[in-house]
Amino acid sequence: MLATQRQELILATVRAHGAARVSDLVDDLGVSDMTIRRDIAELARAGLVRRVHGGAVAPEGTRASDEPGFEVKVEHAGPQKTAIARAAHADLEPGQTVALSAGSTTYRLAELVAQDAALRPFTVVTNGLRIADVLHRAVAPGDLEVVLTGGVRTPSDALVGRVADASLALLRVDRAFLGVHGLDESGLTTPNLAEAATDRALMGCAAATTVLADHTKWGTVGLAKIADLEEVDLVVMDDEAPAAARRLLTDRLQTVVVGDDPAAPPAGAPGTLPPHVGDDA
Repeated sequence: MLATQRQELILATVRAHGAARVSDLVDDLGVSDMTIRRDIAELARAGLVRRVHGGAVAPEGTRASDEPGFEVKVEHAGPQKTAIARAAHADLEPGQTVALSAGSTTYRLAELVAQDAALRPFTVVTNGLRIADVLHRAVAPGDLEVVLTGGVRTPSDALVGRVADASLALLRVDRAFLGVHGLDESGLTTPNLAEAATDRALMGCAAATTVLADHTKWGTVGLAKIADLEEVDLVVMDDEAPAAARRLLTDRLQTVVVGDDPAAPPAGAPGTLPPHVGDDA
């Protein structure tokens, strides 16, 4: 079992029960005490658990309204996020206008866009400060246009609120790529009320919406609902998502599952993400 797989199982145990004992994890996962302690230390550095004597517990004050910062999110499930971003990038075409919500997986997609001169001319609308920055710093940007909404900055470096929402209401894009804090059978959620409204505005300006969600997002629930699953055209996720989650998503909307090897070719490319999948879903 890979370290990332062990860590996700440890995190799932902590989320489900509030705590996990090293001794129990050793028995369940069949690895050494030291290996489990290293995994817990890695999760603690990412702010996902708190180390205690004999195991790990949920971080103090963890609530549906708690919002992790960008630096925490971008390092977590990195290979899976890269694979998801590669699959999305494989279907982009020159001349398109897309919207990227603020987020760690959409940030990885923005990095690929910034490096791909063959895509240009290309336009990106975003409420993500980190996304706008990586696109702005692209070498020889050429015909790469970036439209950054205004708004109030959140802990995750998103611009949200009435100014952002009003900006998006004036725009129309071919497709929105949306990162989410949580995803389950009831829909998409985020800890931030204002960010939920801005994400809805971003979906509203797009002809189609694709959600980019790694497996750690499944079962996580934030305070504010963004949208129902039926309002999404496509979900791109990695193959470590629970089988039950994959079945549910496949039954209710179009779903693409990609591998977690960032060096592998994007799954199903090109043509994985049809331009108007809402007609076929």
